[in-house]
Parts: sequence; structure tokens; C-alpha cells
Amino acid sequence: MKIDAQGMYYRDLNAQIRDAVSSGTTSIELDNVNGQYYIGDGVNKPVTITINGVPGNDLAAFMNGATIIVNENAQDNIGNTMNAGKVIVHGHAGDVLGYGMRGGKIHILKDVGYRVGIHMKSYLDNKPALIAGGKAGDFFGEYMAGGILILLGMYSDDPKKAKHGYLLGTGMHGGVIYVRGDVDESRLSKEVGVFEMDADDLAVVKGFITDFCADFGLDVQDVLRERFVKILPRSKRPYGNMYCPMPK
Repeated sequence: MKIDAQGMYYRDLNAQIRDAVSSGTTSIELDNVNGQYYIGDGVNKPVTITINGVPGNDLAAFMNGATIIVNENAQDNIGNTMNAGKVIVHGHAGDVLGYGMRGGKIHILKDVGYRVGIHMKSYLDNKPALIAGGKAGDFFGEYMAGGILILLGMYSDDPKKAKHGYLLGTGMHGGVIYVRGDVDESRLSKEVGVFEMDADDLAVVKGFITDFCADFGLDVQDVLRERFVKILPRSKRPYGNMYCPMPK
């Protein structure tokens, strides 16, 4: 099914998408998307939504099983509290990606903005994953409680830009961040440390990178040729000393 979104109000566009999903459509292609909000939000069926254009904020929020493919750039708040499914962006994406994300995958080919992975969390085997193929802004992995972030630093349009911004891992108390190549430890928050990979880490990264490369037609071996490091929180209660003690 095709929908021409040219000049369409975002509520009208999303109403058409919801009606199509409810009627059993399994593939929707949206042409001429130009900043419409909330595409794919709350979709609970295994539909594939292909977006030609640049979607607006809160793409795939609360999504639970759909696949969204964006053939250009995307804006902020992708995957807000997402439960399951996948978002694939063949370009750049904005700030606050994966906010409170609880499951599924977000794959961004190029650079991402600030506060990516903020408050990501996981439960048992339900582990969300977000991979940025380019570079990241400040506060990458802020307050991260679970899940997996992977930063490659490879597919950026700005070769002079730093791989990651300042205060990476601020308040991080769970999950893991994998970075291809070295990190600038002067830009890390004091709540995290850099550790060498073990065999289990290498297997995890290889699995996620293989899936990422399949989405974008990339060479897996080219990505894995460089060493990775992992970033972990030093404490599960990084701000525990700021709370008032309980009275005895």
C-alpha cells in the first residue's frame, strides 16, 4: 500500500496508517514525508513501514513489533519507550534516540545527536539495542540502566568531528556501551570506565554488527577489523551518596 504524504497533516497521515494496519496491511510505503510526527507510534503488528522523506519527532514511540525503514534522515526521539521491532535509518538522526527503550533495535547509518540511549533499560532476555554507524554528540548513554549501545564512528559526513561528545555515560548504572576503536577518556563521565573485550563481548558485538550490516549492505569484516572496547558503569548506584540516610 502506498500513501502520498505531501502536505498532509500528521494526524490525518497517522489515521490512515492505523486504518491500514487494522485492516491487515503488512507493507506500507509513505512518499513525500516532510516532518510529520508520531509515525508508527503504538503499532503492535508486524507491518513494514517504508518512509521516503524525513519523518518528524517521536517516530516509533511505544512501538511493539513493526519495522520502520527511513530512506533519508530522521529527527528526534526515535523509539521513545519502544518495546519491540526495528527502526532502520539510512542517514543521520537527531537527539534523545531510544529514550526509555525497553526492547527492539534501532539502526542509524550515520551520525546521531545528543542524549542517545538515555534511560534505556532491559528485563531478563528483553534487551534493546541501538547502533550508530557514525559519530555521537554529548551524553551518549546518559542514565542508561540496561541494553546495548554500539558506536562505530565510521560513516560520518564530518571526518574532523570527534567520535563522541562529552560526558559519555553520565549517570549510567546498567547495560553496556561498545565503541569501535579508542575512546577519549577525557570526555567520559566519572561514573563509567573503559574495559577490554572478552570472548562473550566479541560474540555479542559480531551478532549485532552482522544484522546492522545486512540492513545497509555493508561489509561485516570491514567493521570488525578494528578492535572494540566496552564501557561499563562503575556502580549500580552512581548517585547513592546524594540521598539522605534513612533514620534508625
